[in-house]
Amino acid sequence: MSFSDLLKPVSINFTLKDHTYSLLKEAILKMDIYSPTAQLRLDERNLASQLRISRTPIREALARLAQDGLVEIQPRKGVFICQKTRSEILEMIVTWAALESMAARLATSVASDSSLKALRKFAMKHSTSATKAELSEYSDANIKFHQWILELSGCELLRTTADGLFMHMYSVRRRAMGESDRASRSVQDHMQIIEALEARDPELASKRVLEHTMRLHAHVDKTWTRLESLSSGEDDSDHFNLLENSFI
Repeated sequence: MSFSDLLKPVSINFTLKDHTYSLLKEAILKMDIYSPTAQLRLDERNLASQLRISRTPIREALARLAQDGLVEIQPRKGVFICQKTRSEILEMIVTWAALESMAARLATSVASDSSLKALRKFAMKHSTSATKAELSEYSDANIKFHQWILELSGCELLRTTADGLFMHMYSVRRRAMGESDRASRSVQDHMQIIEALEARDPELASKRVLEHTMRLHAHVDKTWTRLESLSSGEDDSDHFNLLENSFI
C-alpha cells in the first residue's frame, strides 16, 4: 500500500478544539490507567507546550472529556484522569454483558452470511496474536470483535449506548487481557460465539457472549482487589509524551 493510499481527506468541519479533544481522548484510552504506578494528573501548561498550541483549546477539550467521564476537574487541584472503582468496573461489565448478549441474539436474525464470514476471518487472523503473546495487538482486535457484534445487531440505539460504555471498558479489557491465560481463553470463546451466530441460534449466541463477558467479571472480582489512585501532587503521565509532535 502506497503512502497516498494511507491518506484520508481532511474533514471540512475540522476545528482546533475538536482535534485537540480527539488527541487527548485517544491518549487516555491507550493508557493503562489501572496500573498501580499510573500517573493520572494532567497539566494544561504542559499539554499546551507538547501540542504547541494555546491553553484555550486544551481547556475546552478537557471540559468535554469531563463530560465524557474520562477526567475530573478538581478546583484548585487540577485535572485528573478518572479511575473507576472496582464496584463501578464490575457494574460496567454486567451492563456490557447485557447489551452485547442482546446484540448477539439480534445478530442471529439480521446479520448477513457475508458479515458473519468476515467476522470469522477477522477472528482467525488475530488469533495468532494471542498465541504469540502480541497482547497489545490482540487486545485491540478483541475490543473490535465485541464492537463488531454490536454492529451486527442492526440496532443503532443498542450500539450507541454501548459506545458510551466502551470508553470506560477499553482500558479495563486491555489490562485484563494480559493477566492469567485470558488471551488464549478469549480466542476459544470468540470462535464458539461465531459458531453460535453462524448456526443462527439466538439462545446459544446470547448465552456464549454472556458467559464470555461474565468471565471477565469474575476475573476482576477475584484479582482486582486494589485500585490505587494517583495523588494530586505528582507530575503528568509519561504516556502523554506520545502527543508530542502529533499535532498536525
